[in-house]
Amino acid sequence: MGKENICFLTVWILLGKFFATFSSLPETTTTTPEFVDSTPSTSPLPITAEWISNYTDIVSKFSLRTSDSPDDDLCYIVPGQPETINECQFNSKTQTFIVIHGWSVTGMFESWVPKLVSALYEREPYANVIVVDWLTRANQHYPTSAAYTKLVGRDVAKFVTWIQKELQLPWERIHLLGYSLGAHVAGIAGDLTDHKISRITGLDPAGPTFEHADDQNTLSRDDAQFVDVLHTNTRGSPDRSIGIQRPVGHIDIYPNGGTFQPGCNIQNTLMGIALEGIRGLQNMDQIVKCSHERSIHLFIDSLLNTEQQSMAYRCASKDAFNKGILVTTSTRSAPPAAPGCTSRLVT
Repeated sequence: MGKENICFLTVWILLGKFFATFSSLPETTTTTPEFVDSTPSTSPLPITAEWISNYTDIVSKFSLRTSDSPDDDLCYIVPGQPETINECQFNSKTQTFIVIHGWSVTGMFESWVPKLVSALYEREPYANVIVVDWLTRANQHYPTSAAYTKLVGRDVAKFVTWIQKELQLPWERIHLLGYSLGAHVAGIAGDLTDHKISRITGLDPAGPTFEHADDQNTLSRDDAQFVDVLHTNTRGSPDRSIGIQRPVGHIDIYPNGGTFQPGCNIQNTLMGIALEGIRGLQNMDQIVKCSHERSIHLFIDSLLNTEQQSMAYRCASKDAFNKGILVTTSTRSAPPAAPGCTSRLVT
């Protein structure tokens, strides 16, 4: 058996295990999935107003990254410990971005995180860019990590509410950005804060277990004053596609129709992995996340290329988009950009 064939066989074995995570999901139903904490010591969600000021159960970490070291967590702001705000040199007079990652196969931050941090600083040099670390919960079997989004959303809501009150930050300067499961974390956090967050950007919010969930368990247009969403990987049946298919924001942009993105060809990706041998296996997840992660790179592009902004055109339906029937009104990006390209736009 040739070297390339062995590599292909290895890739397909690993892919089978990778996709088994999604194939093991229960069949889609019309009922709302129940979100539970799968850890042994679970407790019901609190219903009193005091829960949001109890920081003892926070598991997520909040790192204020810098433009000089966008890939390093050098300083953590700890809810309930105001001295950490000064230690991390948080700037209370400018914009605050809170970046929330999604499901993690490796248990490590993906390469897009420092790229997005750098792009945000290039657009807003004096801003605060905080990266939420919930990797211990994100690096689980997918249904478990999906269930954890509610608890992580509580962590983020507590952090945002605490730092806003501590520094009297204007709510209009707080912007949450979530990718995949992180988009739903952002939505849940926005739903739980005692004041409307200015903006939430959802970067291809995760689809499995969320397509038919209610607004309290997913990102929705009620979670912030403005919710903009990029859908880049909606191929497949509802609740089985990697990205959520239904519109969940004030503006939902579907680049290239939203189902699949140019350049994310499975055959070409497999060939590249096979030719690189064992080293290529490290990039196996690109087969799954290429279109999914494209949402992040489109957003980054909109931050950096201010002179040549992409545009989105409103369509009445997906069929209208496929037939090239567009409404003449275009939507340009708003600062910080709401990226798009010729796509289906739902409001």
